[in-house]
Amino acid sequence: MTEVLTKETFLSKVFNYEQHQEWQYNGELPAVIDFWAPWCGPCRFLSPIIDELSGEMKGQVRFYKVNTDEEQELASVFGIRSIPSLLFIPKEGKPMMSAGALPKNDLVKIINENLLNKKVITV
Repeated sequence: MTEVLTKETFLSKVFNYEQHQEWQYNGELPAVIDFWAPWCGPCRFLSPIIDELSGEMKGQVRFYKVNTDEEQELASVFGIRSIPSLLFIPKEGKPMMSAGALPKNDLVKIINENLLNKKVITV
């Protein structure tokens, strides 16, 4: 299930930016963080897709949501200018950001290739 992050849970589960200057991921699995707001139409389109993927990829990837209205500091730290924005976090290496509501098959491809190191062959 998709977990809602507050600043406190973000600092402990993802990255403690108050203690570290360099990116240092705290999680045991790769993660996807959905920065969203309740008034955002594209966010409402993306939300059920994120929840679906959370179930389908359970045990492989963690899915989180950050409400940018309630967690303005987190949105600011990551320079969120438009929502939805997705932060893809590999187990090792730097995260990557994507803005906009992506279709499910695009999300699966990004997650497989960038987080799970699975090359997807399309025919």
